[in-house]
Amino acid sequence: MRGWVVIAFLLIAACSGEQTAKPAYHATDNPERLSEWGMSGVSDGALRLAEGVTPYDLATPLFSDYALKLRTVWIPESQAATYDESEAFDFPVGTVFTKTFYYKQEGAAWTGAVLQAEGPVLSYNALPLEGVRLIETRVLVHRENGWAALPYVWNEDQTDAYLKRTGDVQRLTLVRTDGRAEEFAYLVPDANQCAACHATNATTRAIKPIGPKARHLNKPSTFVHGVNQLEDWMTAGLLTGDVGNAAAVPQNAVWTDETATIERRARAYLDANCAHCHNPNGAADTSGLNLEPDAQGPAMGFCKSPIAAGGGSGGRPFDIVPGAPDQSITVFRLQTTDPGAMMPELGRAVSHEEGVALIAEWIAQMDGNCG
Repeated sequence: MRGWVVIAFLLIAACSGEQTAKPAYHATDNPERLSEWGMSGVSDGALRLAEGVTPYDLATPLFSDYALKLRTVWIPESQAATYDESEAFDFPVGTVFTKTFYYKQEGAAWTGAVLQAEGPVLSYNALPLEGVRLIETRVLVHRENGWAALPYVWNEDQTDAYLKRTGDVQRLTLVRTDGRAEEFAYLVPDANQCAACHATNATTRAIKPIGPKARHLNKPSTFVHGVNQLEDWMTAGLLTGDVGNAAAVPQNAVWTDETATIERRARAYLDANCAHCHNPNGAADTSGLNLEPDAQGPAMGFCKSPIAAGGGSGGRPFDIVPGAPDQSITVFRLQTTDPGAMMPELGRAVSHEEGVALIAEWIAQMDGNCG
């Protein structure tokens, strides 16, 4: 069997009689229930991953209204993804990704209040559900005719999630770390919105994964102690190609890692949150703004006037004004919650205060001016 094995997720829940999930690739049909994919299943108070399903995480992830995320990938037996140094890996037909969004909830009973805090981690390939509220799971599946993106919303009983092609809106109250309560509307994107975000090339409009790139995955594994995540994928047979030594592979900083430079942290944050659209071929290519890690100068916003921002500029002159975050459009668009001006356009309804502070600090430390 490929990869590392944990006995707990192979067991049958003796008391409930429920069996562990078994992965299934649906080549044409779109199951109504998430459990029909077999990537995970709820039993004995936990969301348990099936055998052969690999959890992973990213060095710096996309912000999504402070939701915590459990990412998994399943690749059919005897197949593997092909390594690419800069783009998302080439995954074989039959690959299934899932991303489950969840919150820590306030109190024992679900009240709609969610806490901005660190959530529980996997223990023996199981996510304990005590004090946790599962919101949605997004499925990305590679079929013969390309990738398909499907949104599933969890039921009130937290036993299964159901296909919601039209998306969903859930009214929640965010409780920030300092105790401030903030009501917001959590948006589960519809199938078309899911597809649009994953169409990272504005010309081909082809859907593909965004997160599983070398620079995002090249980090110490959260799930296998003492191992680099990319090297673990190679050892497990999930990845093939000329990877070489992990030390030579591109690597994003962890945006919260204060031992890294402010520039590396800020660039990683912009890469994860913006660059899938703001790149030379992306959906925002007409903006002329490139926020990929290797972009420099006006292309990445330095003293660059907006092309068609309108009210989205916040009355500020340039995307980035060195030394002046309060004059920089980038900070305004990350900070505002105005649907007509905020960035990213989808996936958030509240301001990521810590992320905004990081970008503002980075700009404040820059030398130069736009005079």
